[in-house]
Amino acid sequence: MPAVFFTAFIGTQVIFTDIPAPSAGTPASSIAIAQRRYRAPVAMAVASMDNAAMRRKGKSAVAREYDAVIATPVGRLGIRLEGEALADIGFLGSDASLRAPRTAALRRVCRQLQAYFANPRFYFRMPLTMAGTAFQQRVWRALRRIPTGRTLSYGALARRLDTSARAVGNACRANPIPIVVPCHRVVAANGAGGFMGKRSGNALRLKHRLLEHERTG
Repeated sequence: MPAVFFTAFIGTQVIFTDIPAPSAGTPASSIAIAQRRYRAPVAMAVASMDNAAMRRKGKSAVAREYDAVIATPVGRLGIRLEGEALADIGFLGSDASLRAPRTAALRRVCRQLQAYFANPRFYFRMPLTMAGTAFQQRVWRALRRIPTGRTLSYGALARRLDTSARAVGNACRANPIPIVVPCHRVVAANGAGGFMGKRSGNALRLKHRLLEHERTG
């Protein structure tokens, strides 16, 4: 059965209100069960970096303000909501100051991210708000259809969307909610490709670690 998405468009934003279950047909486990039963470690944390800064064309030393900052096996994640919808996830590295989630909506997002790192087969169910062009939104919806543990090449995804591999890569680079919208599952035909606009360094190491987490979980 094809995946069904319920969306609402506001200007250049698209609000996703549901996420399809994995194609393998495995029923969703509760967050508590996922956290209790799966403890597979992820590779060690990467050095400090901010993917929000990577996405911006201008260079700035000022880090984006996040509503919460949590510790994960791949470093600290910054989380920003708009209303009760997740709007941004930033990779901040292990030196960023922790910030406890102060609202019920933030706590739900944090619990789901922690459940993913405990069990990569966990799938996210949370409202998302993503500002982008109509084309970027098409690509982001397609990313969410790639099952955990699988990858798809830029070219293959481009053929599905009747566009170019370069255009797909640019949309992946603009993705404001990595992990939940899994741009790391799109790879080059002969390697990992880039991640968050980078082809080497910490960003690419992080992509490898997320893929390894999903392959071994």
